[in-house]
Amino acid sequence: MNIERLKDRIYEVKDFPKPGIGFKDISPLVHDAASFHFAIDKLAAWAKKKKPDVIIGIESRGYLFAAPVARDLRLGLDIIRKKGKLPRKTVGVRAPNEYAVEYFEMHEDSIQPGQRVVIIDDLIATGSSSISAIELVKLLKGEPLGFGAVVELSFLKGVAAIKKAFPEVDIFSLIQYQE
Repeated sequence: MNIERLKDRIYEVKDFPKPGIGFKDISPLVHDAASFHFAIDKLAAWAKKKKPDVIIGIESRGYLFAAPVARDLRLGLDIIRKKGKLPRKTVGVRAPNEYAVEYFEMHEDSIQPGQRVVIIDDLIATGSSSISAIELVKLLKGEPLGFGAVVELSFLKGVAAIKKAFPEVDIFSLIQYQE
């Protein structure tokens, strides 16, 4: 298995969810056992070096990768959800993305002060969702060590935006698309 084979398992769907967008569909990647396990192994190896206390997954496709990484590292998993989806008292931040302005929330007791956190998502585009997730971790007084994703749309300069906002947070992506 290699990155090129992994990239072959990501299909582009033109004009979804709206005209002009080339949606990167990761469904075939997670369907193919070898590709899915390769992606998890790479994310887990990167995350392990950070020595986190907890893994955070971002709704919804980020959960596909965050949960097995947490399991492989024998860590707990906390989740970031869109506003109104969590049942207990939450803390939230504004989370604009490429399509709309949303809000991210976590339970207020998800992260203990000083906990070392790695955040996992499926994709980095403009970086706005990533920045919001890091802000939420900091609001809960966690220490964000890294942000990992399977796919990076490099042409949207999301990593640069994240680094500008949070230069101390390490960014990792398996696959980069230049266009």
